[in-house]
Amino acid sequence: MPSPLPEEAYLIRDETGAQSLIGYIVDVSDPKRAICWLEVGPKHTNRHNVLHGGIATCLLDNACGTAGSLTVDSTGTVPFLTISMTSQFIAPGRPGWVKATGTVTGGGRSLLYISGVLEHEDGTLIASSTGVFKRVPQERMK
Repeated sequence: MPSPLPEEAYLIRDETGAQSLIGYIVDVSDPKRAICWLEVGPKHTNRHNVLHGGIATCLLDNACGTAGSLTVDSTGTVPFLTISMTSQFIAPGRPGWVKATGTVTGGGRSLLYISGVLEHEDGTLIASSTGVFKRVPQERMK
């Protein structure tokens, strides 16, 4: 299947060590939600040849944190910390493109509640999550 990625101007690549290591791409083309794309291959699977749960959780965490960041500005690069996150695994992640989508569902000035879904390119729901995220104070970013 061809790449489902949007225009390059909306993509964040290799911003962090984890992103470079795993190979996911962050998509900030929609100001209301963030997406992490990954083309699942052999280096992403566990001994059962399906997407490793830790990588699935990483994608959900990053999509949710970036969704929080989009509430501050359109670049999706303002740091957010994960306070807590719960994930549910529903179906095995198979080779091909997967996307984790984070959407802000509530919150206030200091904490945001954000939900995430991880889906295979064919629409199969692989995992979901809910979490609490906090913006990194400016003085900590120096």
